[in-house]
Amino acid sequence: MELIDNINSLFGDDLRRTIRPGAKLRIAASCFSIYAFEALRAELEKIESLQFIFTSPTFIANEVTDSGKKVAREYFIPKAERERNLYGTEFEIQLKNKLTQRAIAKECANWMRRKAQFRSNRTKAPMQQFACVSEKQAGAGNDTVYMPLHGFTAVDLGYQKGDAVSNFINKGDDSTFTQTFINLFDQIWNDTERIDEVTDRLCDHIASIYQENAPERIYFQMLYNIFNEFLEDVSGDTLPNDMTGYLDTLVWKKLFNFQRDAATGIINKLETFNGCILADSVGLGKTFTALAVIKYYELRNRSVLVLCPKKLSDNWLTFNRNVKTNLFAKDRFNYDVLCHTDLGRTRGESFGTRLDQVNWGNYDLVVIDESHNFRNAEAFAEKETRYEKLMNAVIRAGVQTKVLMLSATPVNNRFNDLKNQLALAYEGDSESINRKLDTSRDIAKIFRRAQQSFNAWTNLQATITQHAIKKSLMNGTTNVYLQSKLVFDQC
Repeated sequence: MELIDNINSLFGDDLRRTIRPGAKLRIAASCFSIYAFEALRAELEKIESLQFIFTSPTFIANEVTDSGKKVAREYFIPKAERERNLYGTEFEIQLKNKLTQRAIAKECANWMRRKAQFRSNRTKAPMQQFACVSEKQAGAGNDTVYMPLHGFTAVDLGYQKGDAVSNFINKGDDSTFTQTFINLFDQIWNDTERIDEVTDRLCDHIASIYQENAPERIYFQMLYNIFNEFLEDVSGDTLPNDMTGYLDTLVWKKLFNFQRDAATGIINKLETFNGCILADSVGLGKTFTALAVIKYYELRNRSVLVLCPKKLSDNWLTFNRNVKTNLFAKDRFNYDVLCHTDLGRTRGESFGTRLDQVNWGNYDLVVIDESHNFRNAEAFAEKETRYEKLMNAVIRAGVQTKVLMLSATPVNNRFNDLKNQLALAYEGDSESINRKLDTSRDIAKIFRRAQQSFNAWTNLQATITQHAIKKSLMNGTTNVYLQSKLVFDQC
């Protein structure tokens, strides 16, 4: 018995010496990586065959009943880590960065179809992991067994560093010892009750690595990888309730798909964090999207207030009044409309509502149009600011209030603009939002660091521009653009 420590002696190098032309290779391991194939490409090309058993359920299809209905097995894990390991484990990142994955996968797939056969353990029962190298002719006496073998990857071969403290492998070539493992492997290989054939599924899977992909497929893959964490966080408790009937409303039917997606996302954020900013550009229909959200909450018997600049009041009043210009008269909107400036008034009327009679703390949802007008949270001793009135009288007082903010420009020239608006959603209590975000850093520190990074970037841009101007002055080629750019950066 010989011990391979994968430090002074590498399993991959020893396997190279052991595999002879025409040899038969049997492997039982948890995963297979194309980079292990690449490392032993020359030797594997010369073997007669490879029989590989995945020791845990891998590439196992759903069970099909007599009725033709697919039933997912309880132990089947879709897109399991061991299946993704086929085209590189987390420890083979250096090999992935060479950007040769596609070529390797194509060559590996061709080799698999010619010389390899894969089967998988489809039960929960544990299975020993080992590798056997035997001569083409049975009983030749030159068989070798390696065990234990965790996986067939570049890490297990010793060519890449993993996270294991030690990775010892025993090598045995005693005929009785090796024949015991070969017989065990053959017995498991032919056990149709516990082992499934997965060669075709594996080849189809590996083909997806090197096949030509349509541009839209790549686009959707990018979207998934950007938003997959958000998708995992979405639950039925925070998604719109279809039973309210909001899908049948006229305003919902008038929305474009991107607006419907926005409305659904807004409701999810309002239910999760009590606040959301819709920061679409001008002309993308923020008002219609907000109206769909408002109608959803009205159908849930929630009281809604729209706060807007006075110049935009007619726009909002159109949709909650019985007038011919109301496109959504059938939806019968019932929200209240007040102006930003009304927060600073204690008497008088606004659109027929006496301001001294307004129950500011009784609104379940407040929609703030042009919310960037509330980007300044500074307090003054002599009077209560609009921001303070909004925070204290509307959001903190009375019932719990959700806040939807609409702005094409939520940030003017500092990240505090955004922080102050978001603070309306969590009532200025940073601890509560930190708990919801499950972050160890305070949200104020996050914005502070973001501002510092932004300042460093802008200073870098100014420095580069100044250097360019100085260089052009020396060359006598200074132009108006560079001069104006320097003035802009300094401002």
